[in-house]
Amino acid sequence: MIDVIRAAWVIARRDYVASVFSRAFLLFLIGPLLPILAGLLFSIAGAGGGADQKRPAVAVIAGPAEAELLHAARGRLAERLGDAMLPMLHIAAPEGGAEAQTRRLLADRSDGVVAVARGGIDAPRLIGPRAGVADVRGRLALIYDEARAARAMADAGAAAPGPVAFRETVVERAAGPDAAGHAATARAGQLVLMFLTMILAGMLLSNLIEEKSNKVIEVLAAAVPVDAIFLGKLAAMLAMSLTGIAVWGAMALLALRGLFPAVTLPVPAVGWGAFVALGTVYFVACYLLLGALFLGIGAQVSSVREVQTLSMPVTMGQLGVVALASSVVAAPESGLAKAATVFPWSSPFAMIARAAQAPEIWPHLLAIGWQALWIGLIIRFAARRFRVSVLKSGGPRRRWFRRWRTS
Repeated sequence: MIDVIRAAWVIARRDYVASVFSRAFLLFLIGPLLPILAGLLFSIAGAGGGADQKRPAVAVIAGPAEAELLHAARGRLAERLGDAMLPMLHIAAPEGGAEAQTRRLLADRSDGVVAVARGGIDAPRLIGPRAGVADVRGRLALIYDEARAARAMADAGAAAPGPVAFRETVVERAAGPDAAGHAATARAGQLVLMFLTMILAGMLLSNLIEEKSNKVIEVLAAAVPVDAIFLGKLAAMLAMSLTGIAVWGAMALLALRGLFPAVTLPVPAVGWGAFVALGTVYFVACYLLLGALFLGIGAQVSSVREVQTLSMPVTMGQLGVVALASSVVAAPESGLAKAATVFPWSSPFAMIARAAQAPEIWPHLLAIGWQALWIGLIIRFAARRFRVSVLKSGGPRRRWFRRWRTS
């Protein structure tokens, strides 16, 4: 066993160095970024046409008199600056406790409310997420200054007020779990996992066919055990995949920080640290389950044509697995969702969605153990098929059996 592990390490290091330290790997890293960049450019190009629909809104808790002053002030400023330059104002009459009403207004996303203003026009308080408060602070101050100046002019002998100063309070958008945000994060996690697996695991088929056609497999088999070839190739492709994911993740993080500094992603139920760690573990599990199966299948084919023929059912199978796992997002406790959690190939997709929606960690420990058991079984089965197909080790045994029967 030690000899097999040592030989597998040599094979893995050889494949990893040959793949990563090549110009083709650079093109491989750039390839998936091109459609993302194209989508980004189309989004930026179409942003101008939808600017009116995306204007931020501020919910203002105010009485009738102050509401009339603010509406009139906004109307006068809109005539001079343009309506699109000012945030929308949604006036809400005071009702019940101010804190409870503020939480309700922040939780309601139907009107595009990014912050809540209360406390009157003399000592206003602006409450909301950091990005929302920063977005509307300056333009909302213009409206309040105009409203205060108009009131001072209406009151004979009143002194002109100075610039308004908001007391700001940065809070989460809503108290309690954000179901919509968690569902969005769950679906995004499943899509990213599917995207990475489809791109990276399928490379094993092409890589194996290339080495079979070049007779490299026969040369390696003459020097090291066949099981070491199988494990080494699987480990090398996994390491190469993790390298690509690290590069793509770093580029995505830099792009978000540089181009969209105000964007805040919905926080998963388990937190970002645990979500990223679990996502990495589930990608490794998904990759090993599919990669070992692909190696076993790839050992049975002998041409690129056969690989292309196999690609369609493999891709459709992956889409079916993801469709099964998507039931976890809509109905986590349904029978279909539980089946997706138990079925080994859909379990990583189902559990990454659960990590986004539920804060418990212990189900993930059980799922990881269950997936590890199936990884061992699949690798054992695929390695046997790999050995039989590549080396035809079943041939001599069958000939000996026929000689024994005829004797």
